[in-house]
Amino acid sequence: MEEARYSRRAQIDGVPEADLGFGNSLAREENPMGRYTTVLGSLHEFEKGRLSIVDDDPKHYCHSNVFAVASRSEPYEKVAVGKNLEYVIEAIRAEGTSAWMAANHDEFVVLLDGEVTISFAEPGAAAIAENKDGTQRLAGDPTGRKMGRVFLKRGHQALLPKGAAYRFSAARPSVLIQQTIAGDLTRQKWAEICAS
Repeated sequence: MEEARYSRRAQIDGVPEADLGFGNSLAREENPMGRYTTVLGSLHEFEKGRLSIVDDDPKHYCHSNVFAVASRSEPYEKVAVGKNLEYVIEAIRAEGTSAWMAANHDEFVVLLDGEVTISFAEPGAAAIAENKDGTQRLAGDPTGRKMGRVFLKRGHQALLPKGAAYRFSAARPSVLIQQTIAGDLTRQKWAEICAS
């Protein structure tokens, strides 16, 4: 078996790599025919990246790195890293056990690094306000029946159903992204997290 080599790609689709925002990172070449290994980031090892605009004003764009955001966040702080109308994508550092939460709409979560267990229960007497959007923290533990658990590893996703109480638990620091509607728990730190 031929030993893997490291090389720099000069162009992608005819555009110099330097203009695509890949910086000077090395791509792992599997063989001389041009196959490359994708390298995924993690909470403990990531490249922040940079923004490269081909033909526009850079003031119209910004980007952030969910791993960089999670590395500076408190456990279970929900920091918006993307927004479209009222919908947000939040970066979450999962560490230890979260409070019980629920929403008046479906939410969706994807684990990017680590391992996380999601426990589900009916809220019972710990119900949330019906007229609020976004994730809400329950006032106490749910009193309804337990609904089960989902165990997530990197790349796994889970639906957080409307009205169901849920909490996350992680034995070691992990990173989630959650799609929801902006609410009281959403932290919008655009000036701190965006690079332009």
